[in-house]
Amino acid sequence: MATRPTWQGYLRLSLVSCPVALYTATSRTGEVHFNMLHKETHNRIRMIPTDPETGPVDRSEIVKGYEIEKGRYVVVTDEEIKAVRLPTTRTLDIERFVGEEEIDRLYWNDPYFLAPDGEMAVEAFAVIREAMKKEGRVALGRLVMHQRERLMALEPKEKGILAYTIRNKREVKDVKDIFGNIPEVKPPAQMVEIAAKIIDQLEGPFDPSQFNDRYEDALRALIKEKEKGATVTAPAEPKEAEVIDLMEALRRSLGQTAAGGGTGERRKAAPRKAASTAKSASKSTAKEPAAKKAPAKKRA
Repeated sequence: MATRPTWQGYLRLSLVSCPVALYTATSRTGEVHFNMLHKETHNRIRMIPTDPETGPVDRSEIVKGYEIEKGRYVVVTDEEIKAVRLPTTRTLDIERFVGEEEIDRLYWNDPYFLAPDGEMAVEAFAVIREAMKKEGRVALGRLVMHQRERLMALEPKEKGILAYTIRNKREVKDVKDIFGNIPEVKPPAQMVEIAAKIIDQLEGPFDPSQFNDRYEDALRALIKEKEKGATVTAPAEPKEAEVIDLMEALRRSLGQTAAGGGTGERRKAAPRKAASTAKSASKSTAKEPAAKKAPAKKRA
């Protein structure tokens, strides 16, 4: 692999272990980034570390500090941080296997590729990967990365293993903090049925190439126009949506989607899920249904 690994260590399942390397599975290199420039000279602005009392500070004079109370810090050196070593600093030890549906979507975070590190690791890595594939379970283990111990969810993918960082309990807000304020409303069955038909008409396969970032495309077009010396003006603000009867809006929407207003290629007569599945899904407010394949984890 051309990219540098984010983490290197050992993958271990009981007494079986092998050297592995962890690589980021996503890239942000294509995003539009702007630099801060001086308004007149267009020189790039330098961000200079500054002490509020003594002025500019050389980076060699900067140390790390943890604020224990307002204005009072404990200074910690890089050597002291490196001295904090857990077994997971160099070993990703598989501790448990769970069903994919057991992990709430809220907890899934960033994706990584886990691969054997060297030819000697391939056989043991393949044994662990194929055993995981046979059992159809997600493996859970922990490793230290970026000065944090992170829970990892592992699942086989092609010749390697797909690894996701899993957020811990303190990082995830209680869903009741927001959803608890939503009033209890039971909409008319006829409206729900029309909305369900609209959903059926918009159904189609997931093709990520159809969902490019249109805002970023517009930014790139703006930059090209500015490069040519063109003057770009903002378009007129869109008119506010007309307030109409909800049932009428649903009926109009049904007509638009039937006429081809959906996005992507529709599937042919996709059968609906069993009623029992729908009932079980409605009972769970925090979890989404399980999927045999790796879920489309947006995590964006």
